Amino acid sequence: MENSEINIVETLQKENERLNRAVYELSILNDLAREIGASINSQDVMQTVISRSLRAVNGSQGVITLSPHGKNGKMKTLVRSMATTGDKKPYQVDQALLGWMQLNKSPLLISDPKTDSRFLGVIWDEAIRSVLCVPLLIKSELTGILTVFNKKNGEIFTDADQRLLAILAAQSAQVVENARLHEEEHNYLRMQEELRLAIEIQTGLLPKEIPQVPGYDIAGMSLPAHSVGGDYYDFIVQDDEHFAVCLGDVAGKGLPAALVMSNMQATIRGQALVEHSPAHCLTLANRLLYHSTTSNKFATLFYGQLHMHSHEFFYANAGHNRPILFRHEGTIETLETAGMALSIIEDEEYQDDKIDFSPGDILLIYSDGITEAMNPQMEEFEEQRMRAIVVQHRDEAAEKIIDYIKNAVCEFVESTEQNDDMTLVVIKRI
Repeated sequence: MENSEINIVETLQKENERLNRAVYELSILNDLAREIGASINSQDVMQTVISRSLRAVNGSQGVITLSPHGKNGKMKTLVRSMATTGDKKPYQVDQALLGWMQLNKSPLLISDPKTDSRFLGVIWDEAIRSVLCVPLLIKSELTGILTVFNKKNGEIFTDADQRLLAILAAQSAQVVENARLHEEEHNYLRMQEELRLAIEIQTGLLPKEIPQVPGYDIAGMSLPAHSVGGDYYDFIVQDDEHFAVCLGDVAGKGLPAALVMSNMQATIRGQALVEHSPAHCLTLANRLLYHSTTSNKFATLFYGQLHMHSHEFFYANAGHNRPILFRHEGTIETLETAGMALSIIEDEEYQDDKIDFSPGDILLIYSDGITEAMNPQMEEFEEQRMRAIVVQHRDEAAEKIIDYIKNAVCEFVESTEQNDDMTLVVIKRI
């Protein structure tokens, strides 16, 4: 055979190999697209990408490492796959390698990790012979890294392997990200539904209507700083003679505080129906809460009991803001008797005290979300403003007095976001 014929044959063989390689690559891409396109589970999608990648380049072990929310930062290994059971343990992707990929965002082929000048000082696993690493890119932003270790036949990865793996990564990046975003959206919607139920439950725990107490005008309000809060108030009709009122503030905000609040309300209600002494009720409730909550969870609580026939009002205070009594003749008193907040000291003993309600007297019970409400100039609303509003509108109904205070606070803070719940109870003897 002449040289020209030999050259033609060699050329045709090379072209045939190239075409076969192209058909092989297209087949792999087609299979990958079909499999990952049918799933919206990010773990399944990534597992499929790794498995197909190992098969394409005859690798022993592969791993996908994702950056949080597609941003550069500390990356996290989420999925790992082994092609055979021969690998004794999963290989770790070194932080130096991740850093190189974040900086360069391009395929990386390491034929001899221990002597590679780019990673001098890196301690590689003795079993790692070669590494092939390609970026998962979306609009030039690194969202993850696909890394494959060791060819199964003992050879090293080739430029053709690098090219194919880079194509697989390019085809997979958006699908992986879409699956992850779908799961994040699903989790967000689930959290929103749980939050909606929490709000519904917490709202249901607040009094649905104000008990009718002969000779008294009573109103209450609670505005959470967030969707759910740690403040609460409650009215409890114990019998024909006794009526109890509570106002509490759980440390912290949001759902954790709301859960503690629910526990506290159930505890107080259980005690209030069998125990008429406010101090004894708080003492028992404190012991129960001490053993059912963590050390960083505590609550302040004012608990009062009105004797409707004698107009005596007995109360105990577990570290809460001192209620203010506006006498009909114009004097203003503070209910000073108080003890430690609930769930701090197991054996705390609380003390009862008493006031007498005269016609025209007004008792204001509140949480510090009112007095500590902050305006854009970082000034607090403070107790004096609240007192002045009650004095100015003392002849109004209890509900109106609460509305005046609420509106004044809202006007004072303007658009400043508040960090504390605002709760008020007004008891007025007609």
